[in-house]
Amino acid sequence: MPVLGIDLGTSGCKTVLVDRDGSILASATAEYPLSTPKPLWSEQNPEDWWLGLVTSVKAVLAKVPGAIVEGIGIGGQMHGATLLDENDEVLRPAILWNDGRCEAECALLHKKVPGLIKETGNRALVGFTAPKLLWVQKHEPKIWKKVRTVLLPKDYLRFRQTGEKVAEMSDGAGMLLMDVANRRWSKKVLKAVGIDESYLGRLIEGTEISGTVTGDVAQELGIPTGTPVVGGAGDQAAGAIGAGCATPGATTISIGTSGVVFTTTKGYAPEKDGRLHTFCHAIPGTWHQMGVMLSAAGSLQWYRDTLCPGVEFSDLLAEAAKAPIGSEGLTFLPYLTGERTPLCDAQARGAFIGLTRLHTRGHLTRAVIEGICFGLADSLALIRSAGTTVKEATATGGATRSDLWMQILADIGNVKIVLRTGADAGPALGGARLALVGACGLPAKKVFAPGPVEKTFAPNAKAVKAYAPVAARFKTLYPAIQGYCHGL
Repeated sequence: MPVLGIDLGTSGCKTVLVDRDGSILASATAEYPLSTPKPLWSEQNPEDWWLGLVTSVKAVLAKVPGAIVEGIGIGGQMHGATLLDENDEVLRPAILWNDGRCEAECALLHKKVPGLIKETGNRALVGFTAPKLLWVQKHEPKIWKKVRTVLLPKDYLRFRQTGEKVAEMSDGAGMLLMDVANRRWSKKVLKAVGIDESYLGRLIEGTEISGTVTGDVAQELGIPTGTPVVGGAGDQAAGAIGAGCATPGATTISIGTSGVVFTTTKGYAPEKDGRLHTFCHAIPGTWHQMGVMLSAAGSLQWYRDTLCPGVEFSDLLAEAAKAPIGSEGLTFLPYLTGERTPLCDAQARGAFIGLTRLHTRGHLTRAVIEGICFGLADSLALIRSAGTTVKEATATGGATRSDLWMQILADIGNVKIVLRTGADAGPALGGARLALVGACGLPAKKVFAPGPVEKTFAPNAKAVKAYAPVAARFKTLYPAIQGYCHGL
């Protein structure tokens, strides 16, 4: 019997039906809107998530008549604050991971908890859940007085399915409310934020059964009553599991609108300055480090749409292949929406630096790709400096369609880049794999194993050497313009 894997994304809910052998039998996505009522704000109506889940699940099951679902695993967008009252009614639109209103509250958290990085493994960033709660306390006190439950987005869907209020380790770690080293809620941070542990629900592992689907919901979805729902994972951990990143040192590099370098670690190993995210993994007893850049392929999308609209990406990349390493002194800083790793600077801005009349469109395109790869390499360097050896990384996302891009990433990161079968299936597949282990009892070692390698890009020794001075130049540029960016 198959399982359902659900990915609660920012733009839509994706559901996959996965057989016990790991093959995807069917897939469907239901979209929903994103609200930006004020500058820096990003919100969604949790009811839209539920409708997205119902629609996508029904669509998937309609494609495989007679399928009897054996378990459910949910992955989903991290950090969002879903606030419920004593009657479990939603009090306001959920504040999402990409909301930027909480900069003052981040500073306040560091003041209230002087050892915040040591306690949680992370520094306070505007996307995390804890500063959102402080913001609501200050700016919407009437709403805050009614709050009795705080759930992450995917855990709200779990609550709707099972009636259980649960937070899972990998997603819970991203709330900035956990003692990540000991996989439990942090009494220090909860006190600083002014909430009781009872607001958050019990913490479980990703493969642990959190509850079972109620009769009414089972009838609505067309699945058996009592279907077990496992803990699941935050979207990045779920995506990593979908790509087979489950053992210490296993690394994925996801290049979508944003970019993520994700490495499974042997134990709890935070980066001392909190420039990397250090979270629990969804696999019991494991952790991961994660570097996040906010505008990866999104930078190339902006470049194409703004400076060369209508031109095919393949044509731009062909021109970029003719430009030399380093784009003849031209550097692109990919900080179009601020930056997390390694800058931790919401006010960072992007730039082309070094332009001359010599430069062609091919130079500009190559500079954009190189800038994105330098940003990803910054995360790789921090992961390595924190004690994890990374020799190979599985790449996912649209950038994998470009051999040029993958080779530049291998050369700048000095890491073997591999493309694997099934790695792009994403968080929905990861959720399904967690269900196969937790609900179906299949062996984790087999279920979480990476797919076969389809293509390999080994670092070229000459290119690695040629990129070294270009990388050094890249690192000097943002500090030189940081004051200007903050002045804006």
